[in-house]
Amino acid sequence: MLNKIVIANRGEIALRILRACKELGIKTVAVHSSADRDLMHVRLADESVCIGPPPPNESYLSIPAIVSAAEITDAIAIHPGYGFLAENADFAEQVEKSGFIFIGPRPDTIREMGDKVAAINAMKRLGIPCVPGSSEPINDDDAATIRMAKEIGYPIIIKAAGGGGGRGMRVVHTESHLLNAIAMTKTEARAAFNNDKVYMEKYLQTPRHIEVQVIGDGQGNAIHLGERDCSIQRRHQKIIEEAPAPGITPEQRQAIGERCAKACRDMSYRGAGTFEFLYENNEFYFIEMNTRIQVEHPVTEMITGIDIVKEQLSIAAGNPLSFKQEDIQIRGHAIECRINAEDPRTFMPCPGTITHFHAPAGPGIRLDSHIYSSYKVPPYYDSLIAKIIAYGETREFALARMRNALDETVVDGIKTNLTLHQDILRGATFQRGGTNIHYLEQWLNM
Repeated sequence: MLNKIVIANRGEIALRILRACKELGIKTVAVHSSADRDLMHVRLADESVCIGPPPPNESYLSIPAIVSAAEITDAIAIHPGYGFLAENADFAEQVEKSGFIFIGPRPDTIREMGDKVAAINAMKRLGIPCVPGSSEPINDDDAATIRMAKEIGYPIIIKAAGGGGGRGMRVVHTESHLLNAIAMTKTEARAAFNNDKVYMEKYLQTPRHIEVQVIGDGQGNAIHLGERDCSIQRRHQKIIEEAPAPGITPEQRQAIGERCAKACRDMSYRGAGTFEFLYENNEFYFIEMNTRIQVEHPVTEMITGIDIVKEQLSIAAGNPLSFKQEDIQIRGHAIECRINAEDPRTFMPCPGTITHFHAPAGPGIRLDSHIYSSYKVPPYYDSLIAKIIAYGETREFALARMRNALDETVVDGIKTNLTLHQDILRGATFQRGGTNIHYLEQWLNM
């Protein structure tokens, strides 16, 4: 096993990684900004290093600062968590060039999957079903672009090739808006991702967002851990996730899961990853691959009993996968609610001091959170403060436990979206399962 790692992240995912390391006897180094001195994982780590002021580009996005922290603490590996530099191929490359182990995929894999056009073309070669669309970035030939859009069929969606996090997307319903939409998306993509390449896809009308969790050891072995439904979204940002996805049959799970696992074996994928699909009319359409641990990984852990973070650490140490596909058994149902420090109706971030915090508990309840009473939520970072996960033998039991957990949770001093989750879970449509990605937006506008 690795003897000491740097946790190059913050918040609940940093604490999650630290806990896995402590169980395995791995020493930890917490890097943090000056605003995050009081984070729980910083208090619990074996060592801590302040890597800069609060702005992310001067701390958590500073490659030299993170690598230097690994050097001065004699760490041998770096875990990026999710967000920040987790899917930055240049960071992974610099980590390895500096003599450290990057706990994640190889830099070339991250680079290929980070370019959405390259990723789609790679998936087509590997036999993964994709949404009909352009196989190359849109060029300056307007006539050819207009012809392509007609062939695909309106509505279409323009996407940034280097995009992510729900940004860099624009739906086009008519030809008269096409070229202007492309120009606007290019401008946004250049500003947000320093990459103005865009491509087009058929815009599916009422799809669900289904994703498949995979793990590969980089030695030719790869398995899948089933699927998750992440369709409850606002502005392409996930709010509630669950596993397994309602309405997906064991046969469908096996078919799409094995395709994803085979694709990982074919490209010698190393570490944890997620294939994201739009699902409509019983068909899966690949949209992107995330080359990192996901926010929603706990629901998969709950129904499989597999500790994904521990497996990441084992693979990074050079070990083969700890299990085979036939070892994976999916049991019960799990649901995750993302608790954010934000107004539940306007969704404006609400940083501030938590004056009182009471955590939910009880059978089947898991809480992944870094907050505590008197903790000050800073204004500089993502507003996620906790993830409540409920497990039950059936979806109905999991929903009942989640409703209880939400009712028990107390976060005083700041606004949170707890009431939004309570309202969603009480809705008859959500309780039936199988809602599409537009459901929440439409529900909020009612």
